[in-house]
Amino acid sequence: MHSKKIIEYHLNLNRYLDKFKLPKGIQWMYPYYEVMTQNIMTSFYKKYYQDTYPRRIIFGINPGRFGAGVTGVPFTDPIKLKQRCGIDNDLPTKKELSSDFIYAMIDALGGVENFYHQFYITSLLPLGLLKGKLNFNYYDDPNVQSSVTPFIIENIKAQKSLVKSDDRLAYCLGEGKNYQYFFKLNTEHRFFEEIIPLPHPRWIMQYRLKKKEEYIQLYKEKLVV
Repeated sequence: MHSKKIIEYHLNLNRYLDKFKLPKGIQWMYPYYEVMTQNIMTSFYKKYYQDTYPRRIIFGINPGRFGAGVTGVPFTDPIKLKQRCGIDNDLPTKKELSSDFIYAMIDALGGVENFYHQFYITSLLPLGLLKGKLNFNYYDDPNVQSSVTPFIIENIKAQKSLVKSDDRLAYCLGEGKNYQYFFKLNTEHRFFEEIIPLPHPRWIMQYRLKKKEEYIQLYKEKLVV
């Protein structure tokens, strides 16, 4: 079952914390020390990935503080987890912009069960980063990017095996630095035949909110292949 492999992989990511050292001032975000996060993540993957059907993978950047950094589920804040995925939790009910877009898009593609039956959302770097108390993207500093690249390579290979992904294509959330990095890495390692970039949900919600429906339509067109 995909669920068993996904859960085991993420609950053992702490083995990488010492293996891949970060530059001074940058810290790992590791939500899986929390029993509640472990339980939530386990419930989610058992509910939607308790099978062996292959999935297409959508890669984000790295988890943020209010989505996967809390719930353990990519682009899913505590509110969406409860209201949309049917997984109760006692986490603070704080919205996350990217999660708002992702679940509006999921609705447009037929709802959570249909979507998660076809797709698996993860990140190039499976653990979040913090600079002080703020989210930090792996590509925001060349030294950080260099430090985590071996981890990202291992993670892409692992994520592919977790859900028996199709080698023909993967999706990248972010048309700028995340895509440029992923495209270059894929050219070197040939993980997939094609990487399809999509505008990042947070960028849409922050800077293109009035065109949200247009971007949902764009996602539909790109994801339904």
